[in-house]
Amino acid sequence: MLNALFGKKSELPTAAEALPGRADAIPTAETHFLSGIPLKSPVPEGMEEAVFGMGCFWGVERKFWQVPGVWLTMVGYGAGLTLNPTYKETCTGMTGHNEVVRVIYDPAKVSYDDLLKVFWEGHNPTQGNRQGNDVGTQYRSGIYTFAAAQAEAAEASRKIYGERLRSAGLGAITTEILPAGPFYFAEDYHQQYLAKNPSGYCGIGGTGVSCPIGLKA
Repeated sequence: MLNALFGKKSELPTAAEALPGRADAIPTAETHFLSGIPLKSPVPEGMEEAVFGMGCFWGVERKFWQVPGVWLTMVGYGAGLTLNPTYKETCTGMTGHNEVVRVIYDPAKVSYDDLLKVFWEGHNPTQGNRQGNDVGTQYRSGIYTFAAAQAEAAEASRKIYGERLRSAGLGAITTEILPAGPFYFAEDYHQQYLAKNPSGYCGIGGTGVSCPIGLKA
């Protein structure tokens, strides 16, 4: 993801250190490249939203748009400080943002637990501020929740999967679980990048350890 061009920071900035950003949103795509659904559609009645960070958002978005029951996906910047950041600013590490994917899904067709299973198995949540060769705070593992039920499910799944990872000889989970804050859309070319560029870069990969979602720890 070209982070070497823009520098990288191993610690999150303070509010005083963070870049100021801008008052207006940066331009993004109008519609989803695959479905044609307007990217800024409100959450339809009966559907819910979720936000995950698990490395380069190109590959993460592809994982979630392939899940049956997921209605819409989009990439952007979350869990940071700077207003309406750009990709280049985010890659400096001085906005505090994570590369995230916002998912709108139909809970009658796919549960939040199902999405958590995709999240845990789709990356290595023990690597801190990196994912594979992608290094920087913008690649940290994170779950950003919209309700108490999501937070409880996320915490429970972290405990269960952490025990499974320890049994496999891997380190402690570094995933942050926080209430979802502002979501800032990434630039047009980032949206559904791997649908537009099927042979494009994808730096995420799981540990090979299955996540026993739905089982008691």
